[in-house]
Amino acid sequence: MTVRQAIQDVTDRIVARSRDTRRDYLNHLDEAREAGVHRAALSCGNLAHGFAACSPAEKASLAADKAPNPGIVTSYNDMLSAHQPYQFYPEIIKQAAREIGATAQVAGGVPAMCDGVTQGQKGMDLSLFSRDVIAMSTAIALSHNMFDAAVYLGICDKIVPGLVIGALAFGHLPAVFIPAGPMPSGIPNDEKAKVRQLYMEGKVGRAELLEAESKSYHSPGTCTFYGTANSNQMLMEIMGLHLPGSSFINPGTPLRDALTREATRRALSLTAQGNNYTPMGHIVDEKAIVNGLVGLHATGGSTNHTMHLIAMAAAAGIQITWDDMSDLSDATPLLARVYPNGIADVNHFHAAGGMGFLIKELLEDGYLHEDVKTVWGTGLSGYTVEAKLIEDQLTFEQAPAESALPKVLTSTKAPFQQTGGLKLLTGNLGRSVIKVSAVKEEHRVVEARARVFHNQDALQAAFKSGEIAGDVIAVVRFSGPQALGMPELHKLTPGLANLQDRGFKVALLTDGRMSGASGKVPAAIHMTPEATNGGPISKIRDGDLIRLDANEGTLNFIGDEKEFLSRTPATEDLRPQHYGMGRELFAGFRNLVGAADRGASVFN
Repeated sequence: MTVRQAIQDVTDRIVARSRDTRRDYLNHLDEAREAGVHRAALSCGNLAHGFAACSPAEKASLAADKAPNPGIVTSYNDMLSAHQPYQFYPEIIKQAAREIGATAQVAGGVPAMCDGVTQGQKGMDLSLFSRDVIAMSTAIALSHNMFDAAVYLGICDKIVPGLVIGALAFGHLPAVFIPAGPMPSGIPNDEKAKVRQLYMEGKVGRAELLEAESKSYHSPGTCTFYGTANSNQMLMEIMGLHLPGSSFINPGTPLRDALTREATRRALSLTAQGNNYTPMGHIVDEKAIVNGLVGLHATGGSTNHTMHLIAMAAAAGIQITWDDMSDLSDATPLLARVYPNGIADVNHFHAAGGMGFLIKELLEDGYLHEDVKTVWGTGLSGYTVEAKLIEDQLTFEQAPAESALPKVLTSTKAPFQQTGGLKLLTGNLGRSVIKVSAVKEEHRVVEARARVFHNQDALQAAFKSGEIAGDVIAVVRFSGPQALGMPELHKLTPGLANLQDRGFKVALLTDGRMSGASGKVPAAIHMTPEATNGGPISKIRDGDLIRLDANEGTLNFIGDEKEFLSRTPATEDLRPQHYGMGRELFAGFRNLVGAADRGASVFN
């Protein structure tokens, strides 16, 4: 299969840009592989500690180094609906390993926080930093050097990127990522959004709002909208780190358990002790990263991955940029309409044909690299299938030739739009990104006066007091990585959407983040340089005329540019926001963290 020239051009420049760093990474991988895992050569004290809690049979196997021993890295907790099903996975994995004469151990746990719980709260300031904490926790879990492979249990926003970064530090080990799946569909997402807006207008109370939210988020499993959590699952599958067709199977079903058992067997089959050694660091290469980006654009995925994918790629020695992302978005058609880019949810997407249909369409029309390594042992063409359980046997059938729900998932011949869901914005205000897949054409160009706020609470108060009642570009600054840890500002969406629905020209400009579920209101986010570093966003004043053009990819102050650039940057005493809810523990992270366009990472 021949890939389109626009896709190949971006791939080639990523390869050229990453030549030295990728070479160094692969050299380190080879060194770790050659050192190997030799449990039998550990000191008696080391080994005794390593298998003290195992059964006699497992101790004998581990002592003799006879059989592979995958480590399980889990993000289980029973507060996150998406991660609660992982309570039962370790025993399923261990049993599947025992059935083929192997062992498995829980290597360690990683923290998993929920942005849905912390939206608009102090704890949200820890959210982005939790990704790098998860990466370090993964490294600690695997540092015992007891493992021939690893399986990773994680789904939500920062958890999967953190697991990937940590796993790539052990890239000589085979790795399989195992999802838990989305919860069944609740109330329609557009109905939930309507109640949120009514609450902001004071037309319904807290009881009605809580009832709607509870009917939407109602059981174990991932939230069903297409935010960062479900974008993560799409990425793991299209990058070859999941089993085919496994991303969106509901938890607690026989098919879900069968896929978990098969994922264990695949991990064991890929170790250096067999004939199909496939380390994770070889799977995550430049082509796999490009495939992930194409999938993100084709589905209108989360803007959080404009940072996460940069950080994930860097962990494998691969350097990607917002320009790469924007160029791939221009070359990729939008094939999915899942809330907030439509009214359907991920269960509808899966029923329409899901990942198998999506990958088939993109492969056949030259948008993806087929010649990649995967945990399935095939190129990407092995992922054009659906997973099914027939007479208790896990089987994989070819994806349907046509979508069962063409208003939710369509073909490359009839895309919802010719380009993907992301645009890079540049101009005299710096660089930012905007998700346009859910923004109607008539809202993609906004020229209006600025209202400047130094935090989201001030903007919320302005909404509630009726201060904002016309065309506006709301500027929320001092929310960048170094300022606060880059909290999501999704709580602002209902108020801005209310103004837009009343016919006003409305946009948001911020050095913070919006949720992976950011939708119909144009939002220039991840503004770089951030206000804390004296970026142009720190010079905007109330009443300044700003023009956001998502079609042309520009964001500019309109007026006397010389006068604007000569202004003294605004400052803000953020010390009160650096304490409480554990935020004081992350001062080192705020000092180390890089810019949003470099992945907002403390590692690079």
